[in-house]
Amino acid sequence: MTAFAAATLYFGLFGLLMLALKINVGRVRGKEKVMFGDGANEAMQRAIRVQGNAVEDVPIVLIGIAGLAALSAPVMLIHALGGSFLAGRILHAIGLGGSSGSSFGRMVGTLVTLIVQLVTAGACIWFALT
Repeated sequence: MTAFAAATLYFGLFGLLMLALKINVGRVRGKEKVMFGDGANEAMQRAIRVQGNAVEDVPIVLIGIAGLAALSAPVMLIHALGGSFLAGRILHAIGLGGSSGSSFGRMVGTLVTLIVQLVTAGACIWFALT
């Protein structure tokens, strides 16, 4: 597998994750009968924030992964970043989706997200300068 194929794999997987989060917002809207905004409904607020958190974090990491592929970074690095990030985002979605308070999934998912963002940024700088 090439670096571009690996990066494209994660674009596809994150596309499916983002679609699942969007469908979940629609599902909660129907269940809670909230057709606009969050209706001051906690379940609706959580569903919106789960999707919103992903919208905030996923694009920049995927852009970084694409940049690494363009700079011929090792395929295993792309898989390590993409796979870890996907697992972290799923854990975060499950954790925050189930409770507005602290949870294992939310804490670990946030930590993994931060680490992957940092490593991706560092790798982008490293491969751009070498």
